[in-house]
Amino acid sequence: MTSRADRRAHVVGLGLIGASVARALAVAGWSVTGTDADEGVEAVARATGVVAGGDLGDDVSLVVIATPAGSVVEVARAVLEARASGDLIVTDVAGVKASIVGDLADARFLGGHPMAGSEQRGPGGARADLFRGCTWVLTPTTLTSAHTYSALHGVLREIGANVVAVSAEDHDRLVALASHVPHLVAVALMNEAARAAEEDAVLLQLAAGGFRDMTRVAAGDPSIWPDVLFENRAAVSSTLRSLEGRLAALRHALDGGERDVVEASLTTAAQSRRHLPGRALSAENLAYLRVVVSDQPGQLSAVTTAASEMLVNIYDIEIAHGIEGVGGTLLLAVDAHQAEGFCEALGRLGYVAARE
Repeated sequence: MTSRADRRAHVVGLGLIGASVARALAVAGWSVTGTDADEGVEAVARATGVVAGGDLGDDVSLVVIATPAGSVVEVARAVLEARASGDLIVTDVAGVKASIVGDLADARFLGGHPMAGSEQRGPGGARADLFRGCTWVLTPTTLTSAHTYSALHGVLREIGANVVAVSAEDHDRLVALASHVPHLVAVALMNEAARAAEEDAVLLQLAAGGFRDMTRVAAGDPSIWPDVLFENRAAVSSTLRSLEGRLAALRHALDGGERDVVEASLTTAAQSRRHLPGRALSAENLAYLRVVVSDQPGQLSAVTTAASEMLVNIYDIEIAHGIEGVGGTLLLAVDAHQAEGFCEALGRLGYVAARE
């Protein structure tokens, strides 16, 4: 997707995320069209320049599906069937992955999920920089073609995202704690405050920075969440039970005057919060690795997933193809401080990896 002719994208679903994808791609030099099931939303998107039209032309090389999670499979199948031949990559932005990826057995589809958002709604709140510095999860499978992964990875890096790869099942389990349950906690806290404010109206005037930070996401579009939560209900429910246990332990410690327990919980949380991974890395701190891979399904998925499990961010990826049937070489740009350890880990997995 380097030639100008290739840089035509189509976005299905022009809410906040879809419209922000469209704006980000446009800033990166793409020609972007798009549609939305709500004609009013689509009209606003066109009138404000979010998209240039609504036709999914034969020259479109990238389709981003930003509908509610329950509609992704149907939309993706329709797009893939309409373009049975030709160079095409289809991805989505839904917050749940296993049910979607499992139902779309096509090498041209690669599930995705940007860990970004805003309390704003619709195309009016769209921002071209929404994904700059955010983590964008891709969920490759053994069917995912090397071209699909490397090309989409490049596009996402171009709009500023940090790309990680995990299996669809791991994504759903991990994102339950990282995204879904925090949203429900924000919702519960906001609803509890609103209930209390019915008796003490001054309460909401006392809402300081901490309360506002914790409840900010509760102001987001509620229509996108039911599909995600019910599709991922097992992981969300399990995580809620674990969180309920922690809250119950804190309540018990407060009731029993166990100051050391409360202080220990506050201390470990503060330490863990300070050690959250950073997001930026300068070019001079990158190292470049060559990883020899065989011509077997799932090789790229295995390498990228290993990187994510080690918290190694792949900042750039290229594929040097070998003779057909022999394999090729992955060219990876990673944090220089992690390069040696990542090479050793890949070696233990049976790959030949070396730093340039």
